[in-house]
Amino acid sequence: MAVVPAVASTLLIFAPPLASMQTSTSCLASTESDLVNAHNSARSAVSVRPLVWSTQVASYAQNWASTLQASCQMVHSSGPYGENLYMWRGSDGSVAPPATDAVKEWVKEKADYNYASNTCAPGKECRHYTQVVWRNSTRVGCARVKCNGANAYIVSCNYDPPGNVGGQKPY
Repeated sequence: MAVVPAVASTLLIFAPPLASMQTSTSCLASTESDLVNAHNSARSAVSVRPLVWSTQVASYAQNWASTLQASCQMVHSSGPYGENLYMWRGSDGSVAPPATDAVKEWVKEKADYNYASNTCAPGKECRHYTQVVWRNSTRVGCARVKCNGANAYIVSCNYDPPGNVGGQKPY
């Protein structure tokens, strides 16, 4: 089975443990439980078992997000986990939204997912959504970093085991 890569331009990832998120972006941090609850709300809507927070997966997400800080470019890690990345850019002085907004944006892609054909609408992205609700994923870890020299944040969430396996439906 091949893993279908997600499109980096619309993915968001949360990797660092809450303590790390609060240290680097205290006014923007969401708690681990907030992030898990945001995922599990979408999963519950399609009768998929809930995810649990993994410090191991979150550590991976934090390490990868930290490598993206300098370039402020969303590039997938090609690591062992499923991955969603999200970027928020604001004007100088604007306050970034909580990290859970990344999950909300991914879940909005449900409108562009056709379960019957297991495809995205033409010209649309839906693989962030399908990773959020992937039935075989059981653990999640997220991180957020502020880009160096910019009022921008990247959120990274990783999923274990990874989803978006070619030829399989998410639920």
